Amino acid sequence: MSGDRDWGRIEATRDRSGLGTIRLLGVPMDLGADRRGVDMGPSALRIAGFAERAARLGYGVEDGGDIPVHTPESRVVADPKAKFREEIAEACEELRKRVVKALERGETPVVAGGDHSIALGTVAGAAEYFRSRGGKIGLLWVDAHADMNTPESSPTGNVHGMPLACCLGLGPRILTGLGGFSPKVDRGNVVLLGIRNLDDVEREIVHRSGVRAYTMRDIDERGMAAIMKEALGVLNDGTAGFHVSFDLDGLDPGVAPGVGTPVRGGLSFREAHLLMEMIADDGRAVSFEVTEINPILDQANATAEVAVQLLLSGLGKSIL
Repeated sequence: MSGDRDWGRIEATRDRSGLGTIRLLGVPMDLGADRRGVDMGPSALRIAGFAERAARLGYGVEDGGDIPVHTPESRVVADPKAKFREEIAEACEELRKRVVKALERGETPVVAGGDHSIALGTVAGAAEYFRSRGGKIGLLWVDAHADMNTPESSPTGNVHGMPLACCLGLGPRILTGLGGFSPKVDRGNVVLLGIRNLDDVEREIVHRSGVRAYTMRDIDERGMAAIMKEALGVLNDGTAGFHVSFDLDGLDPGVAPGVGTPVRGGLSFREAHLLMEMIADDGRAVSFEVTEINPILDQANATAEVAVQLLLSGLGKSIL
């Protein structure tokens, strides 16, 4: 009988009820890139069971539905150097408002994309909420690409290659000025992790930017644990917490085949989970997003499944 009581005490320590509420927001954005299909990413994440599995961790989950987004076929490109920037700004402005409202309600926003230009709205909303309370946020950007092009440097004019630059105040005002302020984050609180495919001019932009950038070579040489300990220090330095923006192409294509712009040599399954587990242990992430899930290129929804697993690790799911 005493053994049964001991097991009861152990089980009680695993009770995660009352963790708070997650606000799931879908952004079926397919405007920021040339390759179609990522607009189905939010549906793929829902089909992979994110809400049900987060609820089993002890969270309340409210699905806020999808942000209205124009389709490329219904619009005309006004500026080939920043394609569909007005339409992207419109959708991201609505996303910004919904992220602010979620944080005001004490909820944790989890945003599902869509191409990575959606981060303009998510970061703007999180930054605005804490700015209104005298604080600021850090920004963890996990990606194969730096996303720090500007209309002048971009070889394609695709805005999904520009959102981090815009968050730092570099780019068209319609994109940098969401919420009425710019930049959204201080460069000294930004971590760019997993990069391995940069445009030539973009490489120089990253060097000059002042952000903390970790390439895949850095991760190979130093290991994810050491990198993340250092990164968390940057993200939490004088901030109220940090936002996690995870482009699934940061993973190796063998782990996440269904992404818009796959690049070989990315994060392994365990490296990515360790990254997210250390975020959960730190406990200061205020919002999350996953982007660039492309079901057209996927295999049996495997990439959305990995995205759900990573989000759950970031929200506190552990091996023991």
